[in-house]
Amino acid sequence: MIDSYASSDDAAVAIAGARAGADVVRNMYGRRLNRIDKGAGDFATAADVAAEKTILGVIRAARPDDAVLGEEGGQQGAADAVRQWLVDPLCGTLNYAVGNMLVAVNVALRDGAAAVADPFSGEVFFTDAATAWVRHDGADDALLTPTPATRLVDVNLDPPFPSAPGFRAVELLAHPGFIERFRPRVVSTTLALAWVAAGKRAAYVTDGGDLSRSVHFAAGIALCRAAGCVVTGIDGAPIGEAGRGLVAAADDETHRLLMSMMRCRS
Repeated sequence: MIDSYASSDDAAVAIAGARAGADVVRNMYGRRLNRIDKGAGDFATAADVAAEKTILGVIRAARPDDAVLGEEGGQQGAADAVRQWLVDPLCGTLNYAVGNMLVAVNVALRDGAAAVADPFSGEVFFTDAATAWVRHDGADDALLTPTPATRLVDVNLDPPFPSAPGFRAVELLAHPGFIERFRPRVVSTTLALAWVAAGKRAAYVTDGGDLSRSVHFAAGIALCRAAGCVVTGIDGAPIGEAGRGLVAAADDETHRLLMSMMRCRS
């Protein structure tokens, strides 16, 4: 079945990889899984490793000459390759390990197509780098349409906090303007980025460095950009090598409001 993707386009490869990884994650859910310690309280499970192996099998069958950077397996192929896939097989491992279903499977071609699969809803959010869609078994693909209507803003509170003391995400939640205009959510997975693109969230905010080529964030950023969201660093600058974190907002007004609150705190 993997071989059938060999002649497909990059978006189809991303979708196939994300769905294959999601199948593994869903099928292993609820089992007692071995943990692989990564240090500083972080770990992977056997599901992370198995899902990544399955995703890499799809990519290798379809694009054998491409490089891959995997969350668990690291770099395979030249790091400076023109074509590199970024794979996070289970974003939300801490959630998953305690029986929380808020997780994502992220597959992205650097600066190209990408897909984010929700193993438990069956949704696959994807982009060909021009437009963004969501696919659900048995239903037609639907165009992703960002909207701030929910007023829900996901804020990543996981360490590290490289921009402190100038910016602390937790302080944003206490800002009077935030309390007046938005409602906070903390799902601890980049599935929240796909939700911004899909109109299920008004925005997503996280501290960090350059996240544009992160296995965790690349797929979600690609979705948000293709869907027409406003995507910058927490300083309002374009994300990239000198970037600082990420603000992905459904529209200009939401982005402007969040930036004004963060600058006030800074």
